Amino acid sequence: MKSRILVFIQFATIFLMLLPLGGDIKHPYAGIVLILVGLLIGLGALYKNRLGNFNIRPDIKENCVFINDGIYAYIRHPMYSSVLTGMFGVLIAYANIYTAFLYLILFIDLLVKMFYEESLWHCKDERYDAYAKNTYRLVPYIF
Repeated sequence: MKSRILVFIQFATIFLMLLPLGGDIKHPYAGIVLILVGLLIGLGALYKNRLGNFNIRPDIKENCVFINDGIYAYIRHPMYSSVLTGMFGVLIAYANIYTAFLYLILFIDLLVKMFYEESLWHCKDERYDAYAKNTYRLVPYIF
Protein backbone atom coordinates (compact mmCIF):
# COMPACT_ATOMS: atom_id res chain seq x y z
CA MET A 1 0.00 0.00 0.00
CA LYS A 2 2.85 2.39 0.85
CA SER A 3 4.32 1.88 -2.63
CA ARG A 4 1.05 2.67 -4.35
CA ILE A 5 0.61 5.87 -2.35
CA LEU A 6 4.15 7.01 -3.20
CA VAL A 7 3.58 6.36 -6.91
CA PHE A 8 0.21 8.14 -6.79
CA ILE A 9 1.82 11.21 -5.19
CA GLN A 10 4.60 11.12 -7.80
CA PHE A 11 2.27 11.04 -10.81
CA ALA A 12 -0.28 13.44 -9.34
CA THR A 13 2.47 15.96 -8.65
CA ILE A 14 3.93 15.59 -12.15
CA PHE A 15 0.46 16.02 -13.64
CA LEU A 16 -0.18 19.16 -11.59
CA MET A 17 3.22 20.60 -12.52
CA LEU A 18 2.44 20.15 -16.20
CA LEU A 19 -0.85 22.05 -15.96
CA PRO A 20 -0.14 25.60 -17.07
CA LEU A 21 -2.87 27.16 -14.88
CA GLY A 22 -2.46 30.47 -16.64
CA GLY A 23 1.25 30.72 -15.89
CA ASP A 24 3.52 32.15 -18.54
CA ILE A 25 6.62 30.28 -19.60
CA LYS A 26 9.50 32.45 -18.48
CA HIS A 27 12.56 30.39 -19.44
CA PRO A 28 11.56 28.03 -22.27
CA TYR A 29 15.03 27.18 -23.57
CA ALA A 30 16.58 26.36 -20.21
CA GLY A 31 13.49 24.31 -19.36
CA ILE A 32 13.62 22.37 -22.63
CA VAL A 33 17.33 21.62 -22.19
CA LEU A 34 16.75 20.20 -18.71
CA ILE A 35 13.73 18.21 -19.86
CA LEU A 36 15.83 16.70 -22.66
CA VAL A 37 18.67 15.89 -20.25
CA GLY A 38 16.12 14.15 -18.02
CA LEU A 39 14.85 12.16 -21.00
CA LEU A 40 18.40 11.11 -21.93
CA ILE A 41 19.06 9.91 -18.37
CA GLY A 42 15.81 7.92 -18.48
CA LEU A 43 16.68 6.39 -21.84
CA GLY A 44 20.09 5.40 -20.49
CA ALA A 45 18.38 3.65 -17.60
CA LEU A 46 15.89 1.89 -19.87
CA TYR A 47 18.69 0.76 -22.16
CA LYS A 48 20.30 -1.20 -19.30
CA ASN A 49 17.19 -2.01 -17.29
CA ARG A 50 14.58 -3.33 -19.69
CA LEU A 51 10.91 -2.62 -19.11
CA GLY A 52 10.20 -6.08 -17.74
CA ASN A 53 12.93 -5.83 -15.11
CA PHE A 54 12.03 -2.68 -13.22
CA ASN A 55 8.98 -1.72 -11.29
CA ILE A 56 7.37 1.71 -11.18
CA ARG A 57 6.65 1.01 -7.53
CA PRO A 58 9.66 0.80 -5.22
CA ASP A 59 8.82 -2.84 -4.52
CA ILE A 60 11.35 -5.24 -6.01
CA LYS A 61 9.96 -7.65 -8.57
CA GLU A 62 10.28 -11.34 -7.74
CA ASN A 63 12.48 -12.31 -10.70
CA CYS A 64 14.27 -9.02 -11.28
CA VAL A 65 17.95 -8.88 -12.23
CA PHE A 66 20.38 -6.72 -10.24
CA ILE A 67 21.97 -4.22 -12.66
CA ASN A 68 25.16 -2.36 -11.82
CA ASP A 69 26.63 -1.37 -15.18
CA GLY A 70 25.91 1.34 -17.75
CA ILE A 71 24.41 4.39 -16.10
CA TYR A 72 23.83 2.23 -13.01
CA ALA A 73 27.60 2.10 -12.49
CA TYR A 74 27.43 5.79 -11.52
CA ILE A 75 24.01 6.31 -9.96
CA ARG A 76 21.70 3.85 -8.25
CA HIS A 77 18.44 5.55 -9.22
CA PRO A 78 18.72 6.97 -12.74
CA MET A 79 14.97 6.88 -13.28
CA TYR A 80 14.46 9.11 -10.23
CA SER A 81 17.27 11.35 -11.52
CA SER A 82 15.52 11.45 -14.86
CA VAL A 83 12.20 12.53 -13.35
CA LEU A 84 13.79 15.11 -11.06
CA THR A 85 15.91 16.60 -13.85
CA GLY A 86 13.06 16.77 -16.34
CA MET A 87 10.65 18.23 -13.83
CA PHE A 88 13.29 20.72 -12.72
CA GLY A 89 13.18 21.84 -16.35
CA VAL A 90 9.45 22.41 -15.94
CA LEU A 91 10.13 24.35 -12.74
CA ILE A 92 12.71 26.53 -14.50
CA ALA A 93 10.43 27.07 -17.50
CA TYR A 94 7.48 28.28 -15.40
CA ALA A 95 9.55 29.76 -12.54
CA ASN A 96 6.68 30.33 -10.12
CA ILE A 97 5.90 29.48 -6.50
CA TYR A 98 3.18 26.99 -7.46
CA THR A 99 5.58 24.88 -9.53
CA ALA A 100 8.35 25.24 -6.92
CA PHE A 101 6.00 23.95 -4.20
CA LEU A 102 4.96 20.98 -6.32
CA TYR A 103 8.59 20.22 -7.18
CA LEU A 104 9.41 20.15 -3.48
CA ILE A 105 6.61 17.63 -2.90
CA LEU A 106 7.88 15.53 -5.82
CA PHE A 107 11.45 15.68 -4.51
CA ILE A 108 10.43 14.57 -1.01
CA ASP A 109 8.21 11.82 -2.41
CA LEU A 110 11.02 10.44 -4.58
CA LEU A 111 13.46 10.58 -1.65
CA VAL A 112 11.07 8.54 0.49
CA LYS A 113 10.50 6.15 -2.40
CA MET A 114 14.25 5.85 -3.01
CA PHE A 115 15.19 5.12 0.61
CA TYR A 116 12.38 2.59 0.89
CA GLU A 117 13.55 0.83 -2.28
CA GLU A 118 17.14 0.78 -1.05
CA SER A 119 16.07 -0.80 2.23
CA LEU A 120 14.42 -3.59 0.25
CA TRP A 121 17.52 -4.10 -1.94
CA HIS A 122 19.77 -4.35 1.12
CA CYS A 123 17.61 -7.26 2.30
CA LYS A 124 17.30 -8.95 -1.11
CA ASP A 125 20.82 -8.96 -2.53
CA GLU A 126 24.09 -9.06 -0.59
CA ARG A 127 25.87 -7.34 -3.50
CA TYR A 128 23.83 -4.20 -2.92
CA ASP A 129 25.89 -3.09 0.10
CA ALA A 130 29.11 -2.97 -1.92
CA TYR A 131 27.28 -1.40 -4.85
CA ALA A 132 25.84 1.33 -2.62
CA LYS A 133 29.29 2.16 -1.27
CA ASN A 134 30.68 2.65 -4.79
CA THR A 135 27.85 4.65 -6.39
CA TYR A 136 25.84 7.78 -5.77
CA ARG A 137 22.10 7.88 -5.36
CA LEU A 138 21.03 10.55 -7.85
CA VAL A 139 23.89 12.76 -9.02
CA PRO A 140 27.40 11.41 -9.66
CA TYR A 141 30.03 12.76 -7.24
CA ILE A 142 27.41 14.80 -5.34
CA PHE A 143 24.58 12.67 -3.87
